[in-house]
Amino acid sequence: DVAVEGVHFRRGWMTPAEIGYRAATAALSDLAAMAATPRSIVVALTLPASWRPDAEAIAGGLAGAAERCGAFIVGGDVSDGPALSLAVTVVGSSLAPLSRTGARPGDAIWVTGALGGPCLALRAFESGSAPSPAARERFASPHARVAEALWLARRGATAAIDISDGLASDLGHIAAASGVRIVLDLDRIPLFSGASVQDGAAGGEEYELAIAGPASIDAAAFAVECGSTLTRVGTVEAGAPGVTSMQGGRPVALPRGYDHFSE
Repeated sequence: DVAVEGVHFRRGWMTPAEIGYRAATAALSDLAAMAATPRSIVVALTLPASWRPDAEAIAGGLAGAAERCGAFIVGGDVSDGPALSLAVTVVGSSLAPLSRTGARPGDAIWVTGALGGPCLALRAFESGSAPSPAARERFASPHARVAEALWLARRGATAAIDISDGLASDLGHIAAASGVRIVLDLDRIPLFSGASVQDGAAGGEEYELAIAGPASIDAAAFAVECGSTLTRVGTVEAGAPGVTSMQGGRPVALPRGYDHFSE
């Protein structure tokens, strides 16, 4: 994953340590989505002169994310450039990795955590106001759900993806890869305090997990073991690959998530 100043963040939004931590967590979250255990991290850092006094703090944030997941930073590269950029490559291992291709008709769709907090923070930042401390924390200090994914994989999860571009959009990737229809119940999405259904369905930068798996997964046991919530938000059906969103028992337009190459 790459975090680029002016594209993924602005200087005043986060501390240097948070920038490093968040960049590493975004990459580690991709391993979590595969139920893989992180092993090592390589960082290619573009460091303009204006950021050099902050280099140690950025490195500390990277190290903090690695330590949280039990991984080690084993190498990388540092270069000058016009904007701060962190390209983080993570390596992990799994004997039975999850992918996006395993969802089957009859599976339930589950999501970890509560959604919409990063969207609230980003909206505040972009408007020039300060987000609430809780929303800012969700944006600046996400958690890679590694332990959660391993727990779910042991209980029959069939497919997973991390929510970086929005729940509805990212479920579309599972639907396409698995050749199934996913029915998303917008009324069931667990929302961060103050977030709207649109925020929860389309807001990105979550780094929570969306999982296909048995309807019998014990959400209460998950909460006890993992310290996070697990909510059933939909079902997997046979049909043309894609996502159908429902609200109030009726089909509604699918919320649009983040598009990396939109104008």
